[in-house]
Amino acid sequence: MSHLSRPRNRRTVRAIAAVCGVLVVSGLTHASAAAAERRADVWPIPARATITLTGHGYGHGHGMSQYGAEGAARQGVAFNQIIDFYYPGTAWATAKGKVSVLVSADTTDDLEVLARKGLMMRDLSSRERVALPEGPSRFRLVTSTKGLTSLESFDGRWQRVRRLNGPGEFLAKGPITLVTPTGQVAYRGRLRAAAPKPGSTLRDTVNVVGLENYLRGVVPREIPASWSPEAVRAQAVAARTYAAYERAHPRADHYQICDTTSCQVYGGTADEHAAATEAIKATRGQIVTDAGEPAFSQFSASSGGWTAAGSVPYLAAKEDPYDGWAGNPVHSWTRALTDEAIESRYPSLGGLQSIVVDERDGNGDWGGRVGSLTLVGASRSVTVSGDTLRAVLGLRSTWFTFEVAARP
Repeated sequence: MSHLSRPRNRRTVRAIAAVCGVLVVSGLTHASAAAAERRADVWPIPARATITLTGHGYGHGHGMSQYGAEGAARQGVAFNQIIDFYYPGTAWATAKGKVSVLVSADTTDDLEVLARKGLMMRDLSSRERVALPEGPSRFRLVTSTKGLTSLESFDGRWQRVRRLNGPGEFLAKGPITLVTPTGQVAYRGRLRAAAPKPGSTLRDTVNVVGLENYLRGVVPREIPASWSPEAVRAQAVAARTYAAYERAHPRADHYQICDTTSCQVYGGTADEHAAATEAIKATRGQIVTDAGEPAFSQFSASSGGWTAAGSVPYLAAKEDPYDGWAGNPVHSWTRALTDEAIESRYPSLGGLQSIVVDERDGNGDWGGRVGSLTLVGASRSVTVSGDTLRAVLGLRSTWFTFEVAARP
């Protein structure tokens, strides 16, 4: 791999200064050394350029690396040791009960389910439970513009079965199949037509489900269930802890956690996997805590060899010896762009002239993850965070450097 325009590592500059122990480093004062250090993270951009980004890791890098967990398991590290490594200083505890999950795929205000044996409807205001009759193929809860909720059945056409005193939910002893605009998904637990605010005519579908059953729809979506059992068990503990944390800090009044990557990915029973279920059972109830409360157990695909400091002390920046095993395809990565590709996303630049990395976290290659950088253009300069540039350019992480080559 070529290293055109590769900057000098900031940590190297600091190390030289520390060894010399004097105000002069290679003839530079502290002020001029700092200026040279800043200039080391500057890449001039020719009129026509190929800009190659070389990086490490995939995701925000906080907490557990999922590829790192697998790398550790392959070295014989047990799941509890994996958790202790990635969340240092936390204590072990247990959690149980239910969690309420926003079902993002159901974008309509009605709640429609397939009929099944033992299906019941519950009025959340009166607390009355009603056994639903056999015969209809579907049932739904609909709310009028006046805020009145009705239970309806479908047998060739929709018919009202009864009026409710408030929002309602469906429940059964087994999974219930939800009908969404994009397909049908079966969920364990209850399916609730929840009002975002009291008196609202809007409804969100919320799955109220036991914590262990919830994990059955999470763990196989977050990590390959076929990976080493200890890695999958570590994921079960991290996911259970994260759910317990979100439950203690709910996202909204009518649900506690979402089902997307903004929280952790959750699917229905179709996503369950026997190996993941075994890992959940083997770690039943186990979480980690900080000061007696569930820890904010963030995780991402790959640390790239260093975890990133997070918002709490146990999300510490530390070297990760497990992430770089041969099966990790995102421990290191490259992405080639043209200068025009960047200019198209920042048209106010008026032609990209240089890239200046202003801040890094100081850990690992090239000085670590990018905190902020400046795109210097002919018309103006734009300063953005590493996270913003990652999102705009679709990069795997904020830990990257640049190589620049002129195009003919």
